[in-house]
Amino acid sequence: MTNRTDFPPPNANQQAFPPPAAGNQVNAQNIQDALEKAVAPKVINTSNNKNDGLNKCPRCGSTEISTQPGTGMLVCHHCRYVFEVAVAVFKDPKELIGEAIGTGAGDITIDETQVTIKCQGCGAEVVVNIEGSMTSRCHWCRQVLSLENQMPNGAVPDVLLPFLLSRETAKQHIEAFAKKRTFYANSHFKREFTTENIIGVYLPYMVVDANVHCDIRGKAGDVVRKYTVGSGDNKKTYYDIDLYDIGRDFDLAIDNLTVEASTDKLNVNNKMNTNNIINSILPFDLENAVHYNGNYLKGFNSERRDTNINDLRGLVDAQVRDVARFKANSTATKYDGGIKWESQDMDTKGSQWLSAYLPVWLYSYMQVKGNGQKLLHYIAVNARTGETMGSVPVSIGRLLFVSSLIEVGLLFLVIIFFLFLVF
Repeated sequence: MTNRTDFPPPNANQQAFPPPAAGNQVNAQNIQDALEKAVAPKVINTSNNKNDGLNKCPRCGSTEISTQPGTGMLVCHHCRYVFEVAVAVFKDPKELIGEAIGTGAGDITIDETQVTIKCQGCGAEVVVNIEGSMTSRCHWCRQVLSLENQMPNGAVPDVLLPFLLSRETAKQHIEAFAKKRTFYANSHFKREFTTENIIGVYLPYMVVDANVHCDIRGKAGDVVRKYTVGSGDNKKTYYDIDLYDIGRDFDLAIDNLTVEASTDKLNVNNKMNTNNIINSILPFDLENAVHYNGNYLKGFNSERRDTNINDLRGLVDAQVRDVARFKANSTATKYDGGIKWESQDMDTKGSQWLSAYLPVWLYSYMQVKGNGQKLLHYIAVNARTGETMGSVPVSIGRLLFVSSLIEVGLLFLVIIFFLFLVF
């Protein structure tokens, strides 16, 4: 703790300093501007100076380009040339000083859904509704146009991960997941389940790197003796524990912490949806993320980011603290009596925020319960790793039946064991 001395105000025998002359007065606004500039985040330009319009094949110049299934690379439909966008490379988290944000992660200030793109082929102007698509076709020269410019509406991210798993592979993952849970699923779901309606969608995330200094303090217990007193029903086990003050002071590099950047997906309401399923398919191989290119979105849906960095700071801070406690616990395994952390000071020396589109194959099913309440179930597949997780509506009657069988079986085993002891 820093000691502080408060000086008393001047008394009758003391003379206060007079105010500065008018010509020497400091402009308060200039001071404020200087302070804001000093703490303003550094902007990382991830746009590569790209303009909206044509995004051509590097070999033949065609705009008919899409993602090649199973590879995540781009393929030209005209000359069949296969190519890829360079992997995005950013600073090591250990080297971060101050806050830096990508141009695609800036605050959303304009809620535009209709964007006008000028065709660089013929000069025509084409209106694109970016709620459903980031590309369009010029109605005069038929070339494909894409939205590339990072406008402050959350539509264009800094980086993305291309789809790697094909639709057929994703269907197999979803079918296998549902099949393992068929016995407990309700009859409506079993009749209506089909993977023909799965959708490939790019979901918005915020990817955070951080250079953090952690100071964690608390109490740790070390078991020195264990003994039992009494017998039968009165038998009790006691532990003698030595209690220690414990502290850990260390630097922590957070690399690719991933949080959802959609208000809808952040709203986890178990009575209305199973949004928590989406988080269970993490992590993504973000080291392979590429700079945004509209061609990757062709054939897939995409969802705009609608949250700002300040909306996510609390969630990110909580997750960083969890990581810090996990790291501290890993260095104190000799304390078998448990650890209670009582204080945790975090000093973020540097951070980096980037917006990202990450690929997910998504199956959804709307369950209508007997009381009319609706619950939206998801089965999600990580389109990079194949990790699959989901929720299916269960038959309550069948679940209770199986539970009762288990209880009867356990009771039967207890009776057999008792008879064995008696005879």
